[in-house]
Amino acid sequence: MELTIDISMYPNQENFVVPIDGFIEKINKYSDLKIKTFPTSTVVQGEYSYAMNAVQETILSCYKEFGMAVYVVKYIPAYEAL
Repeated sequence: MELTIDISMYPNQENFVVPIDGFIEKINKYSDLKIKTFPTSTVVQGEYSYAMNAVQETILSCYKEFGMAVYVVKYIPAYEAL
C-alpha cells in the first residue's frame, strides 16, 4: 500500500534552521521515496513499510544529532499526493 506522510519539524532551539535542513537532507537519502519540501512541511510518499521506516530512522538520527524537536505528522494511507 502506498502511504503519504506530511511532516513538520519544530526544533527546541533558537537556531532551528540547521536541524530542519538536516532532516530534509537525511530523508532525501532514501531513493525509493517521492519527497517534496514545502515552506511548512515535507511530504514523503512511498510503500507503507519503507516510508514509515525512513521517517522513523530520520527522526532518530536527527534526535541524536540535533536534540529535542516536536514533529507534527499526518499519515494518509492509500493516497498519492505527489
